Amino acid sequence: MPETQPYEPNFNDLRNLLLSGPEATEDVLRYLDELERSTKDTFYSISRDVLADRYATETRQIFSEKGKTKSERELWVAVMKAQREFGVDIPGEDITKYEAAINDIDLELIRDIERITKHDVKAKIQAFVKASGAKQHVHRGMTARDLTDNVEQMQIRRASELMLGRYVSVLYRMVDRAEMYRDILLTARSHHQPAQPTLLGRRISMSAEELMLHLPEFETFVAEYPLRGIKGPVGTQSDMLSLLGSPEKVEELEKRVAEYLGFSRTLGSVGQIYPRSLDSSLISKLSLLTSGCENFATNMRLMSGYELVTEGFDEGQTGSTAMPHKMNTRSCERICAFSELLKMYADGASRISGDQWEEGDVSESVVRRVIIPGAFYASDGLCETALTVLKNMEAYPDAIQGEINRYAPFLATTQFISVATKAGIGREDVHEIIKKYATDEIKKLRRGETAKNNFVYRLSQDPVFASHGITYESLNNILQEQERLVGNARRQIDFVSQQAKTWTNSYPDSVSYQPRPIL
Repeated sequence: MPETQPYEPNFNDLRNLLLSGPEATEDVLRYLDELERSTKDTFYSISRDVLADRYATETRQIFSEKGKTKSERELWVAVMKAQREFGVDIPGEDITKYEAAINDIDLELIRDIERITKHDVKAKIQAFVKASGAKQHVHRGMTARDLTDNVEQMQIRRASELMLGRYVSVLYRMVDRAEMYRDILLTARSHHQPAQPTLLGRRISMSAEELMLHLPEFETFVAEYPLRGIKGPVGTQSDMLSLLGSPEKVEELEKRVAEYLGFSRTLGSVGQIYPRSLDSSLISKLSLLTSGCENFATNMRLMSGYELVTEGFDEGQTGSTAMPHKMNTRSCERICAFSELLKMYADGASRISGDQWEEGDVSESVVRRVIIPGAFYASDGLCETALTVLKNMEAYPDAIQGEINRYAPFLATTQFISVATKAGIGREDVHEIIKKYATDEIKKLRRGETAKNNFVYRLSQDPVFASHGITYESLNNILQEQERLVGNARRQIDFVSQQAKTWTNSYPDSVSYQPRPIL
């Protein structure tokens, strides 16, 4: 038997069925059922976004299709009001009808119309006119990008302001943890090898300072972010000038639109679209903001592997379906993944920067529909996850001290060099002597040939050291002087903490923000 083909309804089918008379009732009902199913399938496949659904908070509302459509309608109404004030014949009762219909949004109807028009803004115009029941005054003197670019820029600005506050929240929590752990001595590592002593709080303060490096540039970008404005099909404003009659009225209308959308700056000479280099700059900055968080999360993953810290593990949580004992740092891994995703988005945004022809095209629209909301969803999810880790993390001082005890004699080798050179031994000679005994002792410990670290004693017995009066007691005393070994670590924590107050004082609401429960 031939394979049954899926039923694919179309509008011609419906028209023909309706014209065929009452006997077609069952076929009409079948058609409508199939149309409802296919429409819903299309709607959900287009609107659902794993980043938005799984990780985002308020950014989900900012970039929702319904929210964007509402903002577009509000902009249309604001433009009509200004046009009427400037002498355009738009009856007040029609504007009232449009205002009343702003929230009467039928996304499925808009998509049905778009299937025919192949133009999203045309579909939205027709749906708005239908919902209002008013005469067709919407979009006079405007092109599609007068609507979409300006509303998208408003979304970008709102989301940017939100994320600026969230990153200040992360900074506050990082500094709080740095201060909490300022007295826990930790084995510092370079090239992932034990190097010198540090403080757990100082390791966290490094990430906090890196975050602060990129906050000022992002804050400035948000404050100075310029609006495209009402410029018309190629940027010359000729249609709006023809409608309003004077350059002054056109400029005043554009000024009102900018103020309505929350902008203090408007671009002066732009084509159909605003420069996509602004998108590249935006997402590049969002990507840079993740660097300190990714560094923090990576360090948490490494330390957790040595059982020095935990990101937290809730009651009922499962680390592995196969190995019940595991308590994976899955949230820190997620932070790193968000950071990598934002780097990908930054690369994508750089590729559409400057790539438009003449006065503009929409060759980049598919890319922008993905990367702009996606960059904010990823940033949102990263901050929520980082705040959750910073809230729930714990340190294990005994395990940290055990690591210190194992490596302590080696962590002081730079101090031994300093003492020996002061005693008159050449710096390079000292380095070779210490290297000989240290590497030999490390190999013995790793091979299990000795249970006790005899490095300091063996070093003190070296003929050159002994002849210069460097004794076992003098070397061992250095190991006991922990404050000397950590150098300026506490002062550096305090420095970062003080610098962070500038941000937390400027954004007091961010200090009290609490993350939502994450999946």
